[in-house]
Amino acid sequence: MADATTRPASIRSARRPAAVGPARAGVERGLWHRPALLNLISDLLTLGAAVALGWALVIWFVSRPLFPLRELVVLTEPDQVTEEQLEYAARLAVQGNFFTVDLEGVKQTFEKLPWVRKAEVRRRWPDALELRLEEHDAVAYWTVSESGEARLVNRQGEVFVAASNADMPQFDGPQGSASWLLARHAEFSNMLQPLGVRLVGLALSAREAWQLQLDNGLTIVLGREQDKSPLMDRLRRFIAVWPRVHEQIDIDIKTADLRYASGFALTPVDASVLQQPVAPAARKGRK
Repeated sequence: MADATTRPASIRSARRPAAVGPARAGVERGLWHRPALLNLISDLLTLGAAVALGWALVIWFVSRPLFPLRELVVLTEPDQVTEEQLEYAARLAVQGNFFTVDLEGVKQTFEKLPWVRKAEVRRRWPDALELRLEEHDAVAYWTVSESGEARLVNRQGEVFVAASNADMPQFDGPQGSASWLLARHAEFSNMLQPLGVRLVGLALSAREAWQLQLDNGLTIVLGREQDKSPLMDRLRRFIAVWPRVHEQIDIDIKTADLRYASGFALTPVDASVLQQPVAPAARKGRK
């Protein structure tokens, strides 16, 4: 009996520390019992809230109507761009105040105007924007696009959309070839100076065949580059002999075909002259 009564007591005393001891240790190691860590988290939250509040106050302040934009100062005198176009672009693009205006958006809006190649926009304290414009310097007409938009070529060989009444040559070529035509136009024009004519049209086909239109109505078909007969050599030979040939035949010529290695073919304006009989004097001259 004595053994039976003491055994349960020993069992209860052995289990109590095992059940209660670890629980107390877990509670003591919890987050809420670590004041240093709680203080650090609290400081971080306070700092984050202060930064967010300060940024919100800055945004609110600069968006107030305290710094309105009152003036657009154009630093470069425009030649082709009108005052009405500038005012329209300014009303469309300038939004917000001195701090919130989108300078890149304003720049892109002005660059969409006809004749504007580049635009530069800066803030001028306290209530103005400065605008610098670089206009296109047109040197030739480009073939009208399928949409019907009039296009021009500038001195950089770039094609842009605009209209003009200036006396300029007409270019026609594949997309992306404007700079090439511009360079060749200068070369051909220098070569044609001895003839006293002006190059008013230059065309390049998709197969890289060249055709020249002169102001006297003559069309020169140069064709493609040839290894045995370079394009420039064929044109140079034609320029050297053309004044004498034109004087001898005394016929208005429409087309001169220079695609032959050893000569050229001529097409008269009036094809009926080819059907006329040769005069007796001409026959005697040929004997």
